[in-house]
Amino acid sequence: MEYEDEPIPGLPGRLPPGEDILWQGTPDWRGVARGVFHTRLVAAWFVFVASLAFLAGGTGLKGAGITLAVAVLGLAILGVLARAQAMSTIYTLTNKRVVLRFGVALPKCVNVPLSLVGKADVKPAGNGLVDVSLTPTVRFPLAYLQMWPHVRPWKFGSPQPMLRAVPDAFLPLLADALAKADPARATGVNPDAANAGAMLGAAA
Repeated sequence: MEYEDEPIPGLPGRLPPGEDILWQGTPDWRGVARGVFHTRLVAAWFVFVASLAFLAGGTGLKGAGITLAVAVLGLAILGVLARAQAMSTIYTLTNKRVVLRFGVALPKCVNVPLSLVGKADVKPAGNGLVDVSLTPTVRFPLAYLQMWPHVRPWKFGSPQPMLRAVPDAFLPLLADALAKADPARATGVNPDAANAGAMLGAAA
């Protein structure tokens, strides 16, 4: 595999002189399950269908039970997919760039220079987690499907790399790195925010 032997986990090679790792981590798989695979919506849908089966008569309790059993199986599969996605992903923040290494079957490693990040949009992901999308100042070279799920939803024409389900403690580190890389373009993140909801430019 292309990234089976990494000199530094999550990075395609050793860092050049003058570049240092500021933070490295993986997505929380529960956050990936909620944000990428929408497990809460799936669970709510199955509960609704089971309720209809129970109230409508006919199969009644048996039909509701079968529906809920299928729901448990389906949610378990989505949980396995979310865990695999999270375990195959490493995000790295250095003083020069953000590196996203991801992919279960076909690993990819994407570099996003901090000097080319116009702003960072933040969306709360629950339980102290946030999704952080990076808006490049130039056209991003990879397509939406090549980056999925580490890309901001619905931005098909202008893909924006996204770090999924990372701790909100990552935000001040990113803000500081952006400010040092290019102060004129680092105003998209508020390093003093107490939580993601108070961040400037919160994602929709």
